[in-house]
Amino acid sequence: MSSSESFAELEQNDAVRLSWNLWPNNRIEATKAVIPFGALYTPVKHLPHMTVVPYGPVVCKACGSALNPYCETDFNAKLWICPFCHSRNHFPAHYAGVSEHNLPAELFPQFTTIEYTMTDVPPAMAPAYLFVIDTALTEDELAACRAALTRTLQNVQEYAQVGLITYGTHVQVHELGFTECAKSYVFRGSKEYSVTAVAQQLGISGAARSGPPGHAGMHGAAAAAAAAAAQQRRFILPFSDCELALSDVLDELQRDAFTTPADERPSRCTGAALQVAAGLTDAALASGKGAVRIMLFVGGPTTEGFGQVVGKELQEPIRSHKDLVKETASHYKKARKFYDTLAAQLVRQGHTLDVFACSLDQVGLAEMKMAIEATGGMVVQTDTFHNPVFRDSLARIFAKPGEPGHMGIASNATFEIIPSRDVKVAGLLGAAAPVTEKGRTAAVADSPIGMGGTTQWKLAGLDARTTLCAFFEVVAGSRGGDKPVQPAAQFYLQFLTRYLHEGGQWRCRVTTVTRGWTDGSVPGELISGFDQEAAAVITARLATFKMETEDDFDATRWLDRTLIRLSARFGEYRKDSPETFTLAPELEYYPQFMFNLRRSQFVQVFGSSPDETAYCRLYLNRETTADALTMMQPSLITYSMEAPPTPALLDVTSINPSNVLVLDSFFYVVVFHGSTVAAWRAAEYHLQPEHAAFAALLEAPKADADSILAERFPVPRIVICDQNGSQARFLLAKLNPSSTYNSEPGGMGGGSEVIMTDDVSLQVFQDHLKKLAVQS
Repeated sequence: MSSSESFAELEQNDAVRLSWNLWPNNRIEATKAVIPFGALYTPVKHLPHMTVVPYGPVVCKACGSALNPYCETDFNAKLWICPFCHSRNHFPAHYAGVSEHNLPAELFPQFTTIEYTMTDVPPAMAPAYLFVIDTALTEDELAACRAALTRTLQNVQEYAQVGLITYGTHVQVHELGFTECAKSYVFRGSKEYSVTAVAQQLGISGAARSGPPGHAGMHGAAAAAAAAAAQQRRFILPFSDCELALSDVLDELQRDAFTTPADERPSRCTGAALQVAAGLTDAALASGKGAVRIMLFVGGPTTEGFGQVVGKELQEPIRSHKDLVKETASHYKKARKFYDTLAAQLVRQGHTLDVFACSLDQVGLAEMKMAIEATGGMVVQTDTFHNPVFRDSLARIFAKPGEPGHMGIASNATFEIIPSRDVKVAGLLGAAAPVTEKGRTAAVADSPIGMGGTTQWKLAGLDARTTLCAFFEVVAGSRGGDKPVQPAAQFYLQFLTRYLHEGGQWRCRVTTVTRGWTDGSVPGELISGFDQEAAAVITARLATFKMETEDDFDATRWLDRTLIRLSARFGEYRKDSPETFTLAPELEYYPQFMFNLRRSQFVQVFGSSPDETAYCRLYLNRETTADALTMMQPSLITYSMEAPPTPALLDVTSINPSNVLVLDSFFYVVVFHGSTVAAWRAAEYHLQPEHAAFAALLEAPKADADSILAERFPVPRIVICDQNGSQARFLLAKLNPSSTYNSEPGGMGGGSEVIMTDDVSLQVFQDHLKKLAVQS
């Protein structure tokens, strides 16, 4: 079994991948490791062997860690010793019968990940969905959006709460609880609205969300709370109570009544609509008591009010990457500040923002990115509301357990990391927001990475694939600190996730992992614990974070320097002899990952809009290790009549006229037919009984592509193309250009396809790496 396979097997047990599975036992050697000490953790991943127990965790009185299999126990004295802070703790009274032969589940060695059902918290409220629909669309687009939403509502639970906001030039909040006729409240699209202003205009009181009343005035407070609850149920109410009213409003939904001149863009106040939506959910729903999703359906850029990304005049172009670099995008900073403020409000409320952007033009995802990512929201980006990518992705959010594509959506999570004494938490990258802590600062590193300065983060929304990237700092042997730990010793990391399960129960998942210390001065020992797949994903997340937060950051140069330093540190070679350079098996694929990352849309933004770049980086920052690696280095499978489907090199030489290729790049799946296969298909050989094998060759790739589409969110775009066809570019753009127009005859370029590019090939890249790594 290879090291990558063993690390993947560990991930199946605990949903954790570490870049280094052996850590240097002192700080000086840790700084020479080049790749950060990081962990990729999927907090609510479905683990088939995980146990769920019907009680809460037993926690350490000093550091807050939960009882786990690595704790030392004294059953005679009814004590357990915390492996993190070494405090002695008494077992609680209901553990009186604990013994070597009567262990609680959390002390079994195989239950390093366990989930508790919290019984000491109030029951959660029903999930709530607030639909925010853009009406500044064409009639055709609005009808498609309306039809997709109507179909999706058939899968909404009857007890779920729903609300509706539409907007164009102005914002309309529909009172679904008013049954006599269609009734809505209008907000001016050019104004900014606070939560108080929204509540006052809608006539909503906050009494129902206030704390418990005292004994005096109990009956009066209860009456006021009941009246306030009735007010709130006018706009967001159970689906069973407003299904007919909501269907009627959607059926009669018309385009924005304000006409658009021929030389202008439609007036669209997306920022105001989201501000009103956040104010409504804050006023009408209790914060942190249940799953609340604000679902935005937008078909164009914001041109009105706060959050504006472009002017109404068509002669004004929307911002590009070049404009952002030169700081000539006049609306960008103001819109970004607006959405950052909105993000803070939604995080405080514990509510999630989802965006379905269906437009050929940019809608402002680059500005909204923080509001989406900080709340754990989902994004779907496509060209039209007619696209199956939109329809199927929307339906997948409401898929029930057991159905294909079920996402296991959770909400209102608090994520906490507890490390050993010789380790500190540097920060986090992912779909989360930091929580300001009081007291527990001993485990916080001095140099933050990402969202640092804390060991706790809040996730308003997450699903079974949401993956967080945590960074750590080794402090053993630092100045004024402890001495270097013994190489034979172990360190521990514990991840605690308290969240609202999709079934309505409050749960706490505890994952405790241990890894070993090693003498960092011996590179061979340290590299044996290197997980190159996890390290590549962590490096990619860190590179994109630096691109967005550091001025004049050259990502390609940084990646190259990091790779050269890593190769020089852990490669085997003689000085100034490139031909002697070799890499250990644990490191042999890492240069290839970096080669493809350098060429990916995450680093090379030329040809991509800021919205497209933001969309791709959002998913890189939240998906699992395997999916993130697929984004960086797509998988390629070849199909032929002579052999079963086999993995192929991501290289232009893999193209064969008589084969079919399937490329999975996460965002799209390409089914590529060689020229001979395409000619046979055009001649309809697959329809003839004597050519059943050829018919099977055509069907197998499509079936495998459909299986990918059935499980993934967002649903990928499927591209079916032929060799030498226009859409073959989707495949060629991802292949290693070992055969180009200037390749030497008889060399690597002897295949059937040539890529017209000046990009260097993987072989040239590796040759240069060897030369630079072995330099004196």
